[in-house]
Amino acid sequence: MSLLSPGLYLASAGSYPRFGETHELLILRRTMDALAEGERTTADLLDAQNDMTRRAIAEQVKAGLDIITDGLIRWNDPISHIPGQLDNVRMEELLPFFDTQTYYRQPVVTGKMLRRGHLVAADYSFARNALGHLPTPAAKAGKLAIKPVLTGPYTLAKYSMSENGASRASDDDLESRTRDFAEVLAVEIETLGQGGAQLIQIDEPAILFHPGDWKIFESSIQHLAARRDLVKRSGRTLELALYTYFSDATPFYEKLMSLPVDILGLDLVSGPSLADAIDANGSAKPLALGMVSGCNRAMEQIETVARILDRILPKIYGGRAYLGPSCGLEYLSRSVAFAKLESLPRIHALLKG
Repeated sequence: MSLLSPGLYLASAGSYPRFGETHELLILRRTMDALAEGERTTADLLDAQNDMTRRAIAEQVKAGLDIITDGLIRWNDPISHIPGQLDNVRMEELLPFFDTQTYYRQPVVTGKMLRRGHLVAADYSFARNALGHLPTPAAKAGKLAIKPVLTGPYTLAKYSMSENGASRASDDDLESRTRDFAEVLAVEIETLGQGGAQLIQIDEPAILFHPGDWKIFESSIQHLAARRDLVKRSGRTLELALYTYFSDATPFYEKLMSLPVDILGLDLVSGPSLADAIDANGSAKPLALGMVSGCNRAMEQIETVARILDRILPKIYGGRAYLGPSCGLEYLSRSVAFAKLESLPRIHALLKG
């Protein structure tokens, strides 16, 4: 599939619920509990994760998406997954993740962060293979793609701590933590790009809450973009999609547009005025439009969403946009999450008349 072609694509925004309401959809929960009691092994956990990853991919295809993720099924939370695979980082107390009902385990950086191996590249390879083994709906032939997701360096650094001997510092070491996370993620971006990924999603919700950190944030994004450019010079196609959510990005719109990323992911549920900003100023980049809430179980009025899309799509560069949830769907029940995804093709159908 060419991810550079004009059109409106239906896309995941990252995570998908790891557990469901039925017995078979609770296999991962049961395995995790049994592992904690010493009644299962890590091999059993891997089997359960693989099973639920395949199911998450299959449900996204069934719902009618074009751009799919692995659902981040192997992630315990959006923050600790990547640092937990690095040397000189340990996980400590559980803390609330923004205003959601989920928690993350806070990483504490004790020295120079060192990779033990790939971070999500193996998961991406597994997901590509799983998608390839699914029957492809006739209308989606040649149009399905998997995108890997990485929590961005600034958000990882902001929600981590540094430890120097017996003392700790947070914002005092923010710049160095962000730079170190950027270096780690840049290597992963190159690995993913050389492994066939054409689009990588970078999640950076934290910057919307801390505008004073913009220069630190901007520098880290430039570092990732430089590694993307290195991959492209080798003859590969690779785009970075920067996603922000959980708050209104309207005050940041022009600054976000100036960043060296290829696609901007915007949460129009938290920032309904973003539609007016796009309408008034246009967009110099393709946009991922989060117009279905990933946090609120109430279903959207698809006619209202279609009217807004009809107004702003002509203002988006290249005629290319991605319609999806405002954020990952891990904050919803599985049945509601699937219903949210199913609403996207209906919105698209209204636009096509």
